[in-house]
Amino acid sequence: MDRAVPLFVCGFTPWLQYSITPFPLMQRDVVTVERFYTEHSSELEMKLVAGAGGLKRIIREPTVNRPGLALAGFTKYFASKRVQVIGSAESTFLKSLGKEEREHRYADLFSYKIPCVVFSRSIHPDRLFLKAAERADVPVFRCPLITMKFINLATLALEMLFAPRGTEMGSMADILGVGVIIRGESGIGKSECVLALIERGYSLVSDDVTKVTLVDGREVIGTSAELTRNHMEVRGIGIINVAAMFGVKCIRAEVVTLKVWSEVQDVERLGIEEQFVKILGVEIPHIIIPVRPGRDLARLIEVAAFQTKLKRSGYNPAKELNDRLVAQMSRKMRL
Repeated sequence: MDRAVPLFVCGFTPWLQYSITPFPLMQRDVVTVERFYTEHSSELEMKLVAGAGGLKRIIREPTVNRPGLALAGFTKYFASKRVQVIGSAESTFLKSLGKEEREHRYADLFSYKIPCVVFSRSIHPDRLFLKAAERADVPVFRCPLITMKFINLATLALEMLFAPRGTEMGSMADILGVGVIIRGESGIGKSECVLALIERGYSLVSDDVTKVTLVDGREVIGTSAELTRNHMEVRGIGIINVAAMFGVKCIRAEVVTLKVWSEVQDVERLGIEEQFVKILGVEIPHIIIPVRPGRDLARLIEVAAFQTKLKRSGYNPAKELNDRLVAQMSRKMRL
């Protein structure tokens, strides 16, 4: 129910009061080893073996590092702010060293403020390493994944943890891969519109409040809050569980604003000029739909989502018609 998607905004708000509610400044949560372990230990198959006292250590860079050169004694460019991963190569090298030399290398490694160390391939760290980690309060984990697979998965997990986040007021639904945020004044019909879309076979992402995350600095994804996931409020009925009532599916996004018809002073009739709103610094297509009795808003939002998909693929029917008219007028002028 919480899959992320490209965004398009649709909402219901009076024209005179229309203004995009500014997002809070991009928030970057502090990422601790404890949070990384708690949220991703299952998918990464990590198990804590030492250094539990250091779980509050902060991971300062959203990637991982293999400390082979640092263990060999070259620490000039050591990426100590990252999660450290020890695989077969590093482990075999350490086993080739004598006891005193290993103690010296471990002391050098833990003299840096590294967040944590992960042994891949179910490699057992030796006792000297575990003792040094305990003294330095550095968490040590084991996982059965091969080193490169762990690095790939951990990097993706860390990028999501470090991604800027914000909140948008509005309900979000998925329309064939296009995520639509529907927003507007209280009581204007957002919930009814979302329900109609769900009945057409589309999916609910969130109700009233949508959490947004910026991924790779270019794509905004939307999810619901964990507490209210799968639920929505319908006036006169109360809280309903959408997953239990309609079944479970997934989501995408765009922004649509629904406005009272009489308050919309100038409606775009052709659709040549596109409007955008900025969400976490990324421009998202924005469509304003006037509201009046008898209009099938769910159908209009559905068509708006299809239209947005066509435009993103490079086809603009309004521009095509305009080009035809211009060409025809040019021919008549030449005659």
